[in-house]
Amino acid sequence: MQTDKIIEQIISWLKNYCENARMAGFVVGVSGGIDSAVTSTLCAKTGKSVILLNMPIYQEQNQLSLADQHIKWLEKKYNNTTGTVIDITSAFDAVRNILPSDIQDELTMANTRSRMRMLTLYAFASHNRMIVAGTGNKVEDFGIGFYTKYGDGGVDISPIADLMKSEVYKIAGKLGIMEEIIKAPPTDGLWTDGRTDESQIGATYSELEWAMEFDAQPDKREENLTRRQKEVLLIYRKFHMANKHKMEPVPVFKIPDTN
Repeated sequence: MQTDKIIEQIISWLKNYCENARMAGFVVGVSGGIDSAVTSTLCAKTGKSVILLNMPIYQEQNQLSLADQHIKWLEKKYNNTTGTVIDITSAFDAVRNILPSDIQDELTMANTRSRMRMLTLYAFASHNRMIVAGTGNKVEDFGIGFYTKYGDGGVDISPIADLMKSEVYKIAGKLGIMEEIIKAPPTDGLWTDGRTDESQIGATYSELEWAMEFDAQPDKREENLTRRQKEVLLIYRKFHMANKHKMEPVPVFKIPDTN
């Protein structure tokens, strides 16, 4: 991958999309992770106005700190960026108080957090006539569907969704993203115990990339795979099938032609 060229192409694509849509700029949720750091920096480099939202909900202090440091770094480097902290904890508590307790399992409430962040992003985007930029990479968005439907999957554009996670890391290095973010274990930040993506999935992103590329081969052969490779393939295929509904258009009933 020609990293410098890809960076310039994404920046140009973002800028052209924004201008063609006659919008003022971009809104990006900054989590303290590498994907949102890269996305927000690419948006900042367009020269368009960028609102950076840090949206904690019972967040781990380390995640809050990394998000805050990245936002301050962008504000210092690009005068077209503005960072804002919107603590959604009390709003989340209000929703939790009105929902029946018997439906409040961990996954449901984690997804509720993500959807509340989406609402917040669009409130800022609507008021400021801006575009919500998604932060999902190719493995998450088109491999295993590792995102919340109508949560962090509810965006207007996806600047890095054609980049594997390893490619996101390469771009992060070129953009000068802080080392603490690059080295931090990937996490969606939706759980009170601070669990990582790997602990939820059961495989690393590099393993998932391998599985995604393996399954894309027309002449793939599984008999020579190691035990771990077979395990990773099962994990990848399980997530891919279970989350296909996120990656495909919403089914629409078509009225039969009776003529």
